[in-house]
Amino acid sequence: MISNNAIAKHGVLTCFFILLFVDMATAQMAMISAAERKVTSLNGYWDVIIDPTGIGDWRQVWLEHKPEKKSDFFEYSFQGGPQLKVPGDFNSQKPELTYFEGTVWYKKQFNYEPKKGKRLFIYFGAVNYRTDVFLNGKKIGSHEGGFTPFQFEISAPVKAGLNTIIVKVNNTRYQNGIPGKGYDWLNYGGITRDVNLIETNNTYIDDYSIQLKKGSLNTVLGWVQLNGERPRQNISINIPELNLSYHAKTNDEGIAKVEFSSAFKLWSPSSPKLYRLIIESETDTVADDIGFRSIEVKGSKIMLNGKPVFLKAVNIHEENPYKAARARNKEDALLLLNAAKKLGCNMVRLAHYPHNENMVKEAEKMGLMVWSEIPVYQHIEFADTVVTQKMERMMEEMIKRDKNRCGVIIWSLSNETYPSAPNRNNALIALTKKCRNVDSTRLITHVINSQQYENNTFDVWDTLGRYADIVSINEYVGWYTPWQGLPANTKWKLICPEKPVFISEFGGEALYGSNNGPTDEAAYWTEAYQAKIYTSQVAMFGTVPNLCGVCPWLLFDYRSLGRMHPVYQKGYNRKGLLSEKGEKKKAWYMMKEYYSKK
Repeated sequence: MISNNAIAKHGVLTCFFILLFVDMATAQMAMISAAERKVTSLNGYWDVIIDPTGIGDWRQVWLEHKPEKKSDFFEYSFQGGPQLKVPGDFNSQKPELTYFEGTVWYKKQFNYEPKKGKRLFIYFGAVNYRTDVFLNGKKIGSHEGGFTPFQFEISAPVKAGLNTIIVKVNNTRYQNGIPGKGYDWLNYGGITRDVNLIETNNTYIDDYSIQLKKGSLNTVLGWVQLNGERPRQNISINIPELNLSYHAKTNDEGIAKVEFSSAFKLWSPSSPKLYRLIIESETDTVADDIGFRSIEVKGSKIMLNGKPVFLKAVNIHEENPYKAARARNKEDALLLLNAAKKLGCNMVRLAHYPHNENMVKEAEKMGLMVWSEIPVYQHIEFADTVVTQKMERMMEEMIKRDKNRCGVIIWSLSNETYPSAPNRNNALIALTKKCRNVDSTRLITHVINSQQYENNTFDVWDTLGRYADIVSINEYVGWYTPWQGLPANTKWKLICPEKPVFISEFGGEALYGSNNGPTDEAAYWTEAYQAKIYTSQVAMFGTVPNLCGVCPWLLFDYRSLGRMHPVYQKGYNRKGLLSEKGEKKKAWYMMKEYYSKK
């Protein structure tokens, strides 16, 4: 053991050599359907050390040094310190952490008895933003990204009896992070989603894709992937309700191609049908609830199950407004999604990052289509090759988790990026091509806001539109940009006039109950001024060529530190149709009426 005195004497130099020999393994992409496995939850209260100066690395917190001589002491301890609940953001759990961006060390202990023929993984639903994981004093790996699952295999280092997991979490913003340094939501840090131990056999079902073939209404085209020492196995796929049983054999890489047909009752917003599907290999069994639907673009229309569909959507942040905390569980998801249903929505845009699995699964059960997005938002360093690698990794993690969720119809690969940013076009075009290679069955989009608005005409010129299935536009005319003529007389010049057009953000801010100021002045944050924006926007929607849907920004007022007006904002973005207390603003009723007529 390196003594406290040695660390103090040699300082940073000693720390450098210590870290040099630490295992820097990157996290594995998580197995899908984790909840369907043999799971031991590590949720609950974890002991923590709050580390605002980042000195925990130097002090080697993960080793939990104990005094050996009377003169020994160590300036840290998990024992006697605070606790934080997992899953949960740390910002909402303690007042002193409300605006904290930095390092928190988490500790949890568990008992385990290793078994012959079994493997053990530790699974994290998401941790924001950078994560280092230590087991029994040794680093097992790292992960970057705050909104997708990852795992580490701990079959070898886990020991019989009591084991200790220590997790270093850092939510500091980085210039080459994704998202980058600047974004318009609270940077909730911590272990924000479930942590589970998952025990499997030596060879287990790691991944599968069971969805309808592109353009088909009755044929599944997919695959099953095994992981382990016995890659060649017989597998079967069973859907008891349909009396369907399909058999195949995996190859030397553990992959079996899947293709079968049936008279499926198709999933749709009006009939969100899901089938219980069971996948069996010779060494593992996984079950899932899967729906079947077709989504594609034909000409200027979006087609769901071969019929045109208008996307009546709303933007949602992953925040429980009543708790002012990161949404994380089924109850949080139902709160948000039920509010969207009451508005009349058939789709939710889960902005601006992949939301927790409860949101996606519950939306699917309720008949809400889902737009899922990676956090490529505004200030991204596209010229940094490390950033482009991170983008691809986050996209793959998002798709791996949710590719069997038929409710997910759109992968969004960027939001409000700057065409002038070096290498932006090349990076996002390449990412789009990779996304199509990974999953060709869904629609792909990039959200743009670089259009010019002059003489009451929108010039939508961003080249990303050429590579997307739908042209998605954020525009805040009436709020950030004044109207230049009658909304009903708006003209459009589109880079891809043949494609569907989706208004992915619009709106303005209003404080619920603010009705005392002039109704024609934005500075008073009145509901009447917000309602006027919505009246004009609805009139403008009638001028949009190939309009396939609209999506107001947004459902609830949400926390954003850049919103500093002490009277009207108080740290909230007030563009919600509902206040953070769930109170309906005048604009809510306008969108409700608009959607009821579509």
